[in-house]
Amino acid sequence: MKCLVTGASGFVGAQLLKSMANKGVYQLTAHTHSKLIWIDGGVESCVSSEIDGETGWGSILQGVECVVHCAARVHVMREDSSDPLGEFRRVNLYGTINLARQCVDAGVRRFVYLSSIGVNGLVTGPDSCFTEADIPNPHNGYAVSKWEAEKALMEIAKEYKLEVVIIRPPLIYGPDAPGNFGMLLRLVQKRIPLPFLGIRNRRSFIALDNLIDFILLCLSHPMAKNEIFLVSDDQDISTPDLVKQIAEVARLPNRSFYLPLWVLSLLMKLGGFGDREPGLIGSLRVDITKAKTLLGWSPPVSIQQSIYKVISCKSN
Repeated sequence: MKCLVTGASGFVGAQLLKSMANKGVYQLTAHTHSKLIWIDGGVESCVSSEIDGETGWGSILQGVECVVHCAARVHVMREDSSDPLGEFRRVNLYGTINLARQCVDAGVRRFVYLSSIGVNGLVTGPDSCFTEADIPNPHNGYAVSKWEAEKALMEIAKEYKLEVVIIRPPLIYGPDAPGNFGMLLRLVQKRIPLPFLGIRNRRSFIALDNLIDFILLCLSHPMAKNEIFLVSDDQDISTPDLVKQIAEVARLPNRSFYLPLWVLSLLMKLGGFGDREPGLIGSLRVDITKAKTLLGWSPPVSIQQSIYKVISCKSN
């Protein structure tokens, strides 16, 4: 199977490319904005300055059967654009539509699109879960652009023979993970006391290894055609329990302490970390029943195993 992986130097794309190359059953083309840090024999590399509605994929798609579209304009911590939503749409919406339409022209069979749980919304209750059947409620420009791209892809799938698979993962963690997981890991390793014992949330995460396992399944499973899937480790966990597990695996003291939530929230806002508050204090749970029943999938790696792998990679 000849596959194109976009965003192949990114957090997900780079590890996906390695996993596919190690299996030895794929002929791979890797798209990246810069030179690949890792590349193996038989992996072609193509470099482009940007993905948008004008990108020409041309010969890159020749003979390609499947595309895994990981490349995106992601969350920008220090936004300098005067039109952030427009910038998200330029890459995530128009760039995706342009690629998908050229896939149709090139005869690509399947298009796997890495979206975001942000399409569903920002938070759930601690006793409720997002599902694929929920009415989308994207909460920021990034999520809006992902949702609009999903709709456009499904329209293309209806009109042409391109098979579309959409995956909405929650927070993805693994070695060198960005976002809140990476921040918590660094704080625990620095033995900094964390005021999280008052948090009573429940959150779904997905280990990078589990996400890649699911992506590979979606490349070939006939029942994945034109479907949307939510995925996770299927082990929801609170922020203080996550910190506890990181500390236990790293064999470091857990220096968490209690602070009223309103005080913690105020301190985060005053410290310029208000945008991280929902991810640390709020709940976000996903129901992966559809992935388990329709595709027969279950996460091969537990949270504990995944955290151990992250810590081991950091140690090395």
